[in-house]
Amino acid sequence: MTAFLASAILIVLTDVDHLQHVGTDPLAAIGGAVGGLIDGYAALFSGAIGDPAVIVAAVRSGNAADIAKALRPISETLVSATPFIFAALGLTVSFHAGLFNLGVDGQFLLGGVGTLITATLVAGALPPPIALVVAISGGILAGAAYGFIPGLLKARTGVHEVITTLMLNGVAPSLAFLIFGFIHLPAPHAPIPAVPRLIDLRAVRVDAGFVVALATAAIVSFLLFRTTVGFELRTTGYGRTAARAAGMHPGRTTILAMSLSGALVGMGSAFFVLGPATGLLGEPSGDFGYVAIALALLAGRRPSGVVIMALLYGALDTGSRSMVIETGIPLALLTVIAALAIVFVAAPELTRWIWRLPQATRATTSASTATARNSRVR
Repeated sequence: MTAFLASAILIVLTDVDHLQHVGTDPLAAIGGAVGGLIDGYAALFSGAIGDPAVIVAAVRSGNAADIAKALRPISETLVSATPFIFAALGLTVSFHAGLFNLGVDGQFLLGGVGTLITATLVAGALPPPIALVVAISGGILAGAAYGFIPGLLKARTGVHEVITTLMLNGVAPSLAFLIFGFIHLPAPHAPIPAVPRLIDLRAVRVDAGFVVALATAAIVSFLLFRTTVGFELRTTGYGRTAARAAGMHPGRTTILAMSLSGALVGMGSAFFVLGPATGLLGEPSGDFGYVAIALALLAGRRPSGVVIMALLYGALDTGSRSMVIETGIPLALLTVIAALAIVFVAAPELTRWIWRLPQATRATTSASTATARNSRVR
């Protein structure tokens, strides 16, 4: 809420069309700027989730075209959020192991390469459902392999994963170019397998990838907090020396964590390539990796929080496009809103200072600390 209020001030102050008349008619100028702000935020929210009244009317009418048009905003929000859920889940795994994986962009790109190669090879050779599973597996393995490299280097040589993952991001585009240059894929004899849509309406693009992302979040949560493997990952994250003293193998755990992290990113790439953007390489956004890192941190490294944060970002991403079209407010303000949200969440003391909220008492702080410790032990 604080981020939206701060962004509202920026929107008003940058509304040159209205504010240029402040000297002659200040009330009309300020009123016009505020009216533009209200229209912009209304377009942002309706573009993200749609108009409930329009959705109800479309469903009652039974007209497929009207239903598709009414559901398209929320559908696009889910489509936008899906790859971020997978990527942020992968980062959550590495964060719990005490590893900072900055290689999301490279792992996502190579996951897409592996998906396209596998999908092309199995198209027509296997039944469509099996071909789809095999193609997605190709993306998962490619992402895992690209995550395995920095994990192995960290475990065997001690080189910091931040350095290796950043360097591998730069290598990934050239590697993808070389792969497609040396591997001449045959023309597929059948359509490349595609992820089925959840709703059979042309304008509604949300597909089964979103459902799989939710299921994956539940699986990752179970893995981290209910299994021996998850306990070893989190123990290694707390301290490699303590983990080694407890009879664990920090090196092996490091390799496993980075491989799992890359595998989840590769899975997101597979669903991205075989979903609404069938056959396309690239990323949902130019700063995809950094946004995924921010979402994972804002979620408190909790898989359930990752889903919520990704949905919120997906809503901002989708709604901002509608805001630009309907009001002309710059798209760059999405970055401002998202950045301010990260700042205020990461710095709760700043929010308390702005709103003059009372400081947390010592008892509350102790209770919060105890709760955090208990969650770590689980």
